[in-house]
Amino acid sequence: MLERLELEAFLILAEELHFGRTAARLHVSTARISQTIKRLERHIGTPLFERNSRHVRLTEAGRLLHEDVRPAYDQIEAGVERAINAARGIDRLLRVGFLGAAAGQLMAQAARLFDQNHPGWRARLREMQIVDGLRRLRAGDVDLLVVSLPHHEPDMVTGPVLFSEPRVLGVSSGHPLARRDSVSLEDLSAVKMLQVADAFPDYWRADRTPRLTPAGRPIAPGPRFETLQEALALIDADEGAFVMGAQVSRFYARPGVTYLPLSDAAPLEWAPTWLVTHTAPEIHAFNRAAQNVAVRLCPPVRS
Repeated sequence: MLERLELEAFLILAEELHFGRTAARLHVSTARISQTIKRLERHIGTPLFERNSRHVRLTEAGRLLHEDVRPAYDQIEAGVERAINAARGIDRLLRVGFLGAAAGQLMAQAARLFDQNHPGWRARLREMQIVDGLRRLRAGDVDLLVVSLPHHEPDMVTGPVLFSEPRVLGVSSGHPLARRDSVSLEDLSAVKMLQVADAFPDYWRADRTPRLTPAGRPIAPGPRFETLQEALALIDADEGAFVMGAQVSRFYARPGVTYLPLSDAAPLEWAPTWLVTHTAPEIHAFNRAAQNVAVRLCPPVRS
């Protein structure tokens, strides 16, 4: 049987791909996390992570373990939370998923406002990884998910845009483009574009990882990634570049990655989505709370 710290350290490290951030989230030392993961790997009998001075990545065995363990862990957490909520007189739970720190910050304030205005309800926030957000919404792990547009899924409803942000290109700080103050969409032909996992629909990947510049110049594809931290590790290692929202320069700064404004790209927009079959009054109520918070926190961005 796995100890609690082993399980939590493994799951958080699989998300963060960084020992220091994992240690900070668990309020222990980095050395403790390293020792815990090594003990877990001895118990399993194989390495679960590849690590060197530049990056941390899941091995194939680690990826399979994460896929098997994460749903069970989430189910246990949800069961414990339901029991706690019942003891506190909370009757219903609205599970809200989000991708990225900016959406998380907005959702945290929206959740507080929703809870205040709807006695008996509680909004529970859950951070999703870029690779599995839509899958977990369809699986019923969350009731509502904040995603970046475009979003055209026939089984889902897209709500109002909550905030927008300029697009930036993340490149290795050693790349020649890193010496520029900004870049254009034509400059994407000078980099390999990291590829998101196949779990994302073609229209989204075409928007975020185009194959051609507006003038028709080819953009070389780079390695695939499944989490933001994995993408940043690949960029740091100069294995590719990726287009992201400008929030990364605030929440995900790292010495080996430079974020360059894309001068001619439309802003990224973020909106809630939910299943057509799961439309309910509380979802609309939460969206109204999120819109009220967004007006205060996120002034409109002009392209």
